[in-house]
Amino acid sequence: MKLLFKQRFFSWFDSYDIYGEDGSVVYTVKGQFSWGHKLQIYDAHGVNVGTVKETVLTFMPKFELYERDAHIGTLKKHFAFFRQSYSLEGKGWTVDGNIMEWDYNIYGAGGGTVATVSKQIFRWTDTYVIDVVNPADALYALMFTLAVDAEKCSRS
Repeated sequence: MKLLFKQRFFSWFDSYDIYGEDGSVVYTVKGQFSWGHKLQIYDAHGVNVGTVKETVLTFMPKFELYERDAHIGTLKKHFAFFRQSYSLEGKGWTVDGNIMEWDYNIYGAGGGTVATVSKQIFRWTDTYVIDVVNPADALYALMFTLAVDAEKCSRS
């Protein structure tokens, strides 16, 4: 299953539309005013299905992920030279990517690929393709990608 993650062009807060392979909107992401990033994820019917919330005042970036109101895990960035290093505690996922942080793979607890994320360059706004192996993992892969993107924005 492929998801196209596109940031909205004119928006005061983080705002994204997530499209399915058929071009229809699968998820909408809206940022909320808070200290640190707080992103609410809505399905195609406008129902809140998830939240990505940055924990501030930590040594390394950290995000709490929620499916509806249930905490599903904590995404943490780890210190590493010349590559990305993140883990999603609670699911056992890790990421392996390049120094530019535009292309990376998300791996499950057993080491198998959960999703491949690639940034499309030469676009007006941030645009990513998330290729999810198991459609049941789509929401979690989206949350992971949103947190990594938010962390990169915080550094800029």
